Amino acid sequence: MITMYTKQEIIIRSYRSGESHRSISRSLGINRKTVKKYIAAYELRLKSGSDSNTVISSCLTEPPVFKTGSRSKRKLTAEIKEIIDKHLEENVNKVRSGLSKQQVKNIDIFTALNLAGFDIGYTTVCNYIRCKHSQPRSQEAFIRQQYQPGESCEFDWGEVKLYIGGVLQKFQMAIFTSAYSNYRDAYLRQRQDTLAFLETHVAFFEKTQGVFQTMVYDNMRVAVAKFVGKYEKEPTRALLQLRGHYSFSHRFCNFYRGNEKGHVERSVEYIRRKAFGIKTQFETIQEAERWLEITLKRLNDQKQQLTGKTANELFAGEQAVLLPRLVPMACAEYVQLRVDKYATISFMSNRYSVPDHLVGYYLDAKIQSTQIELYQDAKSVAKHERSYQVHQWTISIEHYLETFKRKPGALAGSVALASQNYLRKLYDQFFIGAPRDFITLLGYCHEHEISDERLRRTVERLQKSGIKEISMDPIIALLGNQCDLQESGSVVSMSGPIDQVMLEDSIIQMAKLQLTKQAALLH
Repeated sequence: MITMYTKQEIIIRSYRSGESHRSISRSLGINRKTVKKYIAAYELRLKSGSDSNTVISSCLTEPPVFKTGSRSKRKLTAEIKEIIDKHLEENVNKVRSGLSKQQVKNIDIFTALNLAGFDIGYTTVCNYIRCKHSQPRSQEAFIRQQYQPGESCEFDWGEVKLYIGGVLQKFQMAIFTSAYSNYRDAYLRQRQDTLAFLETHVAFFEKTQGVFQTMVYDNMRVAVAKFVGKYEKEPTRALLQLRGHYSFSHRFCNFYRGNEKGHVERSVEYIRRKAFGIKTQFETIQEAERWLEITLKRLNDQKQQLTGKTANELFAGEQAVLLPRLVPMACAEYVQLRVDKYATISFMSNRYSVPDHLVGYYLDAKIQSTQIELYQDAKSVAKHERSYQVHQWTISIEHYLETFKRKPGALAGSVALASQNYLRKLYDQFFIGAPRDFITLLGYCHEHEISDERLRRTVERLQKSGIKEISMDPIIALLGNQCDLQESGSVVSMSGPIDQVMLEDSIIQMAKLQLTKQAALLH
């Protein structure tokens, strides 16, 4: 682009120094046609009868004018427009679906285009979106603060809505941000409760291998127990436990002043958008957590504008001045619960199974945000993933094996069997008329810690072998051979010669079993 200085040089060299068009073009490094255009414009003004001094003064002070209104966009192709429009349409759909906080911004669309291999500038993307969609600008001014390493870390919650297994669910994201290095960490939890508050802090201090001098909070209910007067706030018991264990101090923000913890306030929106703005579909919550961890690593490895260093680089220097961390603080709620007639305990309107011989007993329950573990006389008797639904039954079928042995007819219609997808299918396919055999098979699998997946592979191999009738005996025989091979250190392959060896062994065992039964009949 030609500047005013270049325009002045063209005119001065031509009319004061007498240089040729070619010489000016070569010395200034611009096209000869451009030199000719500005000299021709000067000559045209002289021919109009204007005073020469006035003409040269105006030509030397007027900036170059470029007519760009009629130019066609060379890089903003129809394909790129279609992609941008699709992202804008998805933003509208997210607002309608309650995902307004997970809309993508201009920079996210620009990044997605670059990752897809399109060569286009950020300004071009913004200009196109500005024509399609007006974006209000904040008018509030903020004063930038300066922080020392290890001085302050800010904490906040952010709501995230994700499709887990095709079902839209709401999660709470706990976010930590170092005020000095802008190092970020985040954790997904089902609720914004005390257990999640404690567990995420313990996990964060374990990851940082140290403790910040001051933790900053807003007026969240898990941190503020009550308000004393107009400005004073009393911390919750959970926050006091954290302070006492890790020896940090805390500070609360004023009412409606999220900017007082601006680092984490920005981080909530930033992490939610970067991690779950484009990708919202996951098969399991564990997959979503892994994706969040990958995103955080990528964000902490990006160079920051003011320092030119990454958050990880700055935090590496900050770790040296953090307060020393102690052993992790235990985070759990302990309650005593009674086992009802269905061999379940009830907690927060949900039921969890225990071994059926414990009906009527009181058990000690260790409640965590992700799981529930039950103890009898300090011995663990059951462990379940915690459910946050309402009136949900979490059942392990092995807890009812003794009862099923006495009441085999109750197996087919039981909730215990209905809640096990593969076992229900296996029972309906091969054991409809033999519930006792199926119960014996379940007992064998439980005793030898055989998973449903391994049981499924064993049944599939028996089906492929040509055996017409799948029953308890050949399944247990083949599973027993696998156990022997594994205990002896042999490698068990899912297909190939070793499968044939196991199959032949099972046939031999079946033949021996049949001969034994025939001998018993003869005698």
